[in-house]
This record gives sequence, C-alpha cells and structure tokens, in this order.
Amino acid sequence: MRLEEYWGVGPKTREALIDELGRERAVQAIENGDVRALSDAGLPRGRATRILRRAIGGDGMETLATSDARAAYKELLDLAVDHAVTRRAADRIRVLTPLTSRDAMIERLENVLAARDAWSELPEDDRTAVLEAYERYDERDGSERAAVEAALALLEADVDPGPFAAIADLDRDRLEDAAEALAALDGDRKRIRDGTDDELDRLRDALGAVEDMDANALELIDDLRSDGVRDVTQFRESFEDRLLSETGATAEAVRAAMVTDAADATDFVGGTLRSLRSELAESIDERETAVAEDVRGRLEESRTDVDRAVDAVDEIALQLSLARFALEYDCTRPTFVGGDGDERATVSVVGARNLSLVARDEANVQPVTYALGDRGLEGSGLEDHEPGDERIAVLTGANSGGKTTLLETLCQVVLLASMGLPVPAERAEVTPVDSLVFHRRHASFNAGVLESTLRSIVPPLSSGGRTLMLVDEFEAITEPGSAADLLHGLVTLSVDRDALGVFVTHLADDLEPLPPQARVDGIFAEGLSPDLELLVDYQPRFDTVGRSTPEFIVSRLVANASDRSERVGFETLASAVGHEVVQRTLADARWNE
Repeated sequence: MRLEEYWGVGPKTREALIDELGRERAVQAIENGDVRALSDAGLPRGRATRILRRAIGGDGMETLATSDARAAYKELLDLAVDHAVTRRAADRIRVLTPLTSRDAMIERLENVLAARDAWSELPEDDRTAVLEAYERYDERDGSERAAVEAALALLEADVDPGPFAAIADLDRDRLEDAAEALAALDGDRKRIRDGTDDELDRLRDALGAVEDMDANALELIDDLRSDGVRDVTQFRESFEDRLLSETGATAEAVRAAMVTDAADATDFVGGTLRSLRSELAESIDERETAVAEDVRGRLEESRTDVDRAVDAVDEIALQLSLARFALEYDCTRPTFVGGDGDERATVSVVGARNLSLVARDEANVQPVTYALGDRGLEGSGLEDHEPGDERIAVLTGANSGGKTTLLETLCQVVLLASMGLPVPAERAEVTPVDSLVFHRRHASFNAGVLESTLRSIVPPLSSGGRTLMLVDEFEAITEPGSAADLLHGLVTLSVDRDALGVFVTHLADDLEPLPPQARVDGIFAEGLSPDLELLVDYQPRFDTVGRSTPEFIVSRLVANASDRSERVGFETLASAVGHEVVQRTLADARWNE
C-alpha cells in the first residue's frame, strides 16, 4: 500500500517518513500501530495517533458521529492509558478504536476479562515483580533483554496460562540462558559487557592500570629511584615487580614487553609500557571476539523462544494494562443484544457509574439504573416502577440533577462495549450502534451553531444504520419556541428511524404530544441539606416529568443573604416561585440539622 493512501498522510508527511524510516518501515509502522516510530520520525504524537487510529480502525472511528462523541472517546482512552504498564502499551491503547465486528468485540472482551481475573488473583509480591520487570522493560526501551526478563518474571509469578498462554510453554532454561547472553552483549552486539568473562575483565583491568602508569611515567621513575635502586638491573627488577603487583598482567606478558635497547630510564619505562599496552589490547580483542562468538551462539540456540517472548510480553503488557483499568473502575462484562436476525435493540444499565466522576474522586457518586429499548432489568431494584420498552426517552428534571452525567455515562458504556472492553456497571446490555451521536450542551445562541449542530446530528439518523442519540439541552442553541419545534422533530425522526436515544430538555411540556414510542423520564431534587446544599436523587423516575428546583435555589439565596436589602430582594423572588414553598424548604433544612 502506498503511504499517501493512508488517512492523514499528505506529501510532506510522506516525505518525512520516507526520509527517516524508509518506505517499507514507514508502512510497517503504520500497519503495526507503532506510535513511537512515527513520532521518532518527527510527527507530533497527536497526529501520529490520529493517523494510526484511521489506519487500524477507520470504520470504527466513523461510529463517532460528533465531536463530543470523539471527545468522550478520547477521555476514556486517557483514563485507560493511566494504567498502562509500558509506554508501548500506552501507545497501543491510544489507537484502540470502536470495533465493527461483534466477534471482534467479544474476543477482545474475553481476553481483557481473563487478564483481569488472572491479575486480581496474583499475590501482591508477584504483581510487584511483574510491574518492576515492565519498568525495566521501559527503562531499556523495550530491548530484547528487557522483554526476556519480563517473560521470566511472568513465568516466575506463575500466572494463569489462560490469558498468558503465549508464554506458558516457553522454555524457562533457554530464556534464562538467553537473558544471560543478552546481558553479556552491549547494544550493537559486538562488545562484551564487564562481568561476563573473568579473563576478559582481568585483561581490561590490566590495560587500564598500564595506561594509568603510562600517563604518570615520570612520577613512576622518580618513585622507583627513591626506593634505593642503584643500577640498571635493580631498576628493571623493581619496575617488573611494580608491573606485576599493580597491573595484574602476567609475568610472561611483562617480560615480553621489556625493552632491551633503551637509551635511558625514561625510554625504557615508556617503551615497555607502550609495548605492554599493545599486547594487552590485542589480547583483549582476541578474547572478546571468542567470548562474543560463544555468547551469540548461545543466543541463537534460544532465538525462537526469544522472539516469542518479545511478541508475547508486548501483547501481555496491553492486556495487563486494560485489566488494571477494568479493576480500578470495577468494570464488568456487558451483554450484547441484537444482531444476526435479532431485531432487539437496547442500552440498559444497572448500577452504572460515570468514570469521569470516579476518576476525579468525586464524593457520593451515585450509581444509576436506566434503560432504553428491549432490556432486562430484573433484579435491578426497580421492579415496582420499571421503564417500558421505548427506545426514545425525553429526560427532564432538576438543574444540577445529573442529566448530563447520565448521558455521559451511557455514552461511556456504549463506547467501552464497542471497543470490546468491560463497562462501569453492575450489569449492562448493549446493542452496538453504527453511529453514536453525543451532543453536549453548548450555550452559543446563533444561527451558525444551530446549523452546524443539525448538520452533525441529523445525517447519522438518515444513514440507515443503528443510531444512538444522546442530546443535551438542544434548546440552548436557539430560541425556545423554535427549539421545542426542532426538538420535537428530532424525537419524531429518531422514532421513525428506529433509533435509540435520550434527549435532555427543560421543554418537556412544549413537546407534547410525543410519539407513543417515546416516553418522558424525570430526575428530582428533594430539598436542601443542613448546609443548604441541593439534595438530588440522581436515579431517574420513568414516565414522570422531573421537577425543577427554583424554590430550592431561591431558598438558599434567602438564607445566605448578606444584608437586609439583599434578603428583601431574594424574598421578592421567593414570592414569585411560592413564598410558602421557600419557607417550608428552609424549615425542612433546619429540621434536618
């Protein structure tokens, strides 16, 4: 495939990749999702990631029909990246995309859940050992040696061979021998590292000592003379003793290096040291060559296991990273509904949590149960008032009542399930969709925003595939009268197109009559706490219009007024919303105190 055929690779990018990597390596890097190779070639990491997402999962990226859907997708990847065990695993997570094949979703889900279970069952000491091995893997930039050591750490931890079958049948003895061989070789495989061979270390130490002597030859001569040396013979013997005792060179090598025709002591010492240096350097080269040949031979005998370990450790790093993410947020297996002739469609969750809130360690994150379409919520605790089978819902209720959070939560559940990942809910049933339309509230009141919004959210409904509509306060971008008419049209169109959807609005009364296939749900504020904080039941009530909260807000303003004149002003507003209601709210807050 030509480089320019990949999404996002124009003439300049193509030339940059070819200059740095060559055409073949550049294509290989794109096909393998290698973010690091592209970024090392000069591409900004964000651009490299976007290119690879399209190259690997272009069809899946088309599922994300709006910029808000794409933003939610990136937020989830960022949360998962925080649990990556290697930089390479983090890069691979960044290029995960929604999958278009149900089989592919299930396969990835099974792998991640198996890794999650295996990791959770490992003793803490074994987990620490594996993570430390992966830290070394990163520190050594994913070298073969680091990969083999990581594989040995996994084998030593005795991990469940199910999710880690790729290393389960590797020959541990061969890997240990390969690890020793790789530890002996430096990066270019030519030089032998210190500590590998005793004789090579001795020769290197001897050469170093001789070089030190040579650098201080005049001081050495003065030192020998100060020992009471009287003639040439005594000087030779004393110098020989000094070489033997301080360099570790053999007597044979020292005597062979002694100069016989020196003009004076300086010439004799300098010539001898140069001759000994040359002899030692030659011996080092010969010994290093012999040791390197032996080490490379041992490594070649283990080559198959080494190559398998490199591939397996990289793949396991991805699975472990996703497993740690799933454990951190207590994610569970979603059930896929519909497809293969099954016309059912649903997004239903029991005890779902918003990952963004959990990640920020928000206090009192209330799990929520909600459902659209053909769902099974038996055992959800809502048997007394379950939702119907409507595929479209209009969600109403209190300000700051969690309506937007619910939309985000449903979006997260569907995105994670479509990527073949566990979801943050006790239970979830999901129908994968062809288009995910997620539209956050945008308080920009102009014709341009209205037009661009309609251009982004209407075409997916007309595409013929399964669409999930998650639209938040559409009325914020146009005047209320027109907003109600347009929103009613969107609800009707969604019903006609057999879509799934939730539309958050404060205009529920203006939307009547809704199509019979749509329902109205509500979230209710329940009062003020003793600290005058708004108390909200975030669990929606089905087939019920949610109650707004102006009396609670005004009650808080009255209670917190800084002076009499300010209080009088807020009490005027209290009369407008119902003075008795405000007073009762304040009384309830004080009573609860």
